Amino acid sequence: MKTKVKTDIQIAQASPMKPIVEIAEKLGLDGDDLELFGKYKAKISNEALARIKKNNTGKIILVTSINPTPAGEGKSTVTVGLGDAFTRIGKKAIIAMREPSMGPTMGIKGGATGGGYSQVLPMEDINLHFTGDFHAITAANNALAALIDNHLQQGNELRIDQRRIVWKRAVDLNDRALRKVIVGLGGPMQGVPREDGFDITVASEIMAVLCLATDLKDLKLRLSRMVIAYNDKKEPVTVGDLGVEGALALLLKDAVKPNLVQTIEHTPALVHGGPFANIAHGCNSVIATQAAAKLADYVITEAGFGADLGAEKFLHIKSRSAGIKPEAVVIVATIRALKMHGGVPKEDLASENIAALTLGFANLQKHIETIKEFGLPIVVAINKFITDTDQEVQTLLDWCKREAVPVALTEVWEKGGEGGIELANKLLDVIEKEQNQFHPLYDLADSIEQKVRTIVQQVYGGRNVEFSPKAKKQLVDFERFGWSNLAVCMAKTQYSLSDDPAKLGRPADFTVTIREFKPSIGAGFIVALTGEVMTMPGLPKKPAALNMDVDEEGHAMGLF
Repeated sequence: MKTKVKTDIQIAQASPMKPIVEIAEKLGLDGDDLELFGKYKAKISNEALARIKKNNTGKIILVTSINPTPAGEGKSTVTVGLGDAFTRIGKKAIIAMREPSMGPTMGIKGGATGGGYSQVLPMEDINLHFTGDFHAITAANNALAALIDNHLQQGNELRIDQRRIVWKRAVDLNDRALRKVIVGLGGPMQGVPREDGFDITVASEIMAVLCLATDLKDLKLRLSRMVIAYNDKKEPVTVGDLGVEGALALLLKDAVKPNLVQTIEHTPALVHGGPFANIAHGCNSVIATQAAAKLADYVITEAGFGADLGAEKFLHIKSRSAGIKPEAVVIVATIRALKMHGGVPKEDLASENIAALTLGFANLQKHIETIKEFGLPIVVAINKFITDTDQEVQTLLDWCKREAVPVALTEVWEKGGEGGIELANKLLDVIEKEQNQFHPLYDLADSIEQKVRTIVQQVYGGRNVEFSPKAKKQLVDFERFGWSNLAVCMAKTQYSLSDDPAKLGRPADFTVTIREFKPSIGAGFIVALTGEVMTMPGLPKKPAALNMDVDEEGHAMGLF
């Protein structure tokens, strides 16, 4: 008789939690350092964050992956399991992760708290409203939108061109109907009519600003630099010009503090911030990562999607902004994703296919080469699924051995921290033995065009970049505005190394087209939009929300 596999939420709900005060004690914090959200969630106070700055700095390990399937490759699961594995082998470890967006949670991808026996808890809370950080970001985003429209209504002292307002409203849901809207209809008392639109909250620049700020003072400064529109002379208008950065910072004063939770095995975890990696920079907050490094000897953190997106942005944007130097990088690979890159349709991924698996190794090879280009040691983590056959796993292990690539079979979904001990030990070995020569692939002094070309050619393996007429004009304008020395944040499909999601494996001789740029001056980067990547996703035909419910006792059901 076949044993029924428990769902993630069933495992999570059956796992006892310790009071968060006990978890904090493992890090040298006490109850006075916490701002409690019930018994199992807390924010770390500003006073505690300031005090721990004098502590020694721990080693940061970055977890990334190959290009994923639509369901994801378990990068968060490996991150959590690896943190538990470090704890099991006697190391003082902490996990630093992003908060999930409710858009993909109720859509198709699911949440971001890990899976199986490698999860952060309480998973229902984290995957839904958590401590209200995303609501605060949404409120600040929309307060700014309201203040812009009010400025137009009250005389428009800044001479904003209403056709060139670039600030959109936001909601933390996938809602394609809101991509383009008209506001201000109904006559003179209802505002100035104009075209508008919505981004998903995790694509808001305020999310990026909060995640890159180092403290409340820096947050306010970054907010003031955000460009909201252009005036009748086509010059940028900022939040500082509008004079409302203080009000926005006030709405975010609690959201900027990192959230402390725990894993199933009671390893401490900071879960804070959550910009998407395909349309934003894809990393948890600088404040959380820096705090984690002051609270533990090993920090396990992750960056969204494949190394071509999240890791590239971590290493070019977050590392520069925060002064972070990772000690090593874990590249998560799955048999099913490699088979997809080898040409197997999604519906056939559960069947053994050695030939397709072997073809798919080219995708993994490119990500290994990319991380080595940054001068960082790597370990490949084979995130094992129950559908993987012994021959498939051995084929991948043999390939890594031939390529002299450190590799560890990782079974954290099934076994929790125990299933990640081999990976933890391999990491300790490469950190000790391999030389870390971390360096960015481009200089900030390079032109925006050159930065884009460097990413496309060295990280994606592309041949060329084409810029649309609009993008070319923007490059001229950005040079005039003094923005050329900022980092570049590529908005690109996560499924391919190219800008075409259908080009799987390791495409060659391709050209990436930049259709337009979006200045995120507060965050400190220029977003380059490629392909059909949208900042407001839509829901699939059968969203995950159809399976969700709550029982009469208030327990979540169907949440993965």
